[in-house]
Amino acid sequence: MKSNIVLIGMPGVGKSTIGVVLAKQLGYDFVDTDLVIQHKYGRTLQELIMKRGDEGFIELENHELAALQCEHTIIATGGSAVYGKDAMEHLAQIGTIVYLDAPEQELEDRLGDLDARGVVRNGKETVREIFEERLYLYMHYAQITIQLTGKTLRTAVDDTVRLLKDQGLVSPVPETSEQ
Repeated sequence: MKSNIVLIGMPGVGKSTIGVVLAKQLGYDFVDTDLVIQHKYGRTLQELIMKRGDEGFIELENHELAALQCEHTIIATGGSAVYGKDAMEHLAQIGTIVYLDAPEQELEDRLGDLDARGVVRNGKETVREIFEERLYLYMHYAQITIQLTGKTLRTAVDDTVRLLKDQGLVSPVPETSEQ
């Protein structure tokens, strides 16, 4: 069984937020690949994108994610991770890929300024254009899709855990007695 759960989806969908709660509920570790990249390069995503351009950042992200090694970890990827073929093939080998899907309007409300957020835009101006460009890739790589429309954080996490368990993709965390 693959021991990791890999969260993909648009920026602002809640990969990191859901990932942390999911990790706690399953007893897994948690990694936010955007933070890993920022830490390694000593720059924010926005600074890296400005310095290297979208294409350069995609190459950097692809390289870093393709080298990621972990077990029993919830991995929250950056929204642009799906542009990296090597990265996505590696992540599919070490984990189950879960696409978190939210309506475009919700994403627009959450994201605000795309430049300040450090979003790879590939020449696109709006959330809709970015979403339309990436949707095929999200659907292509996803092994499970979680629709987040109208769901609370708790419901989204519970639905994800239930689907993963129903498909035999995670084992229940053994219960321990508190003393």
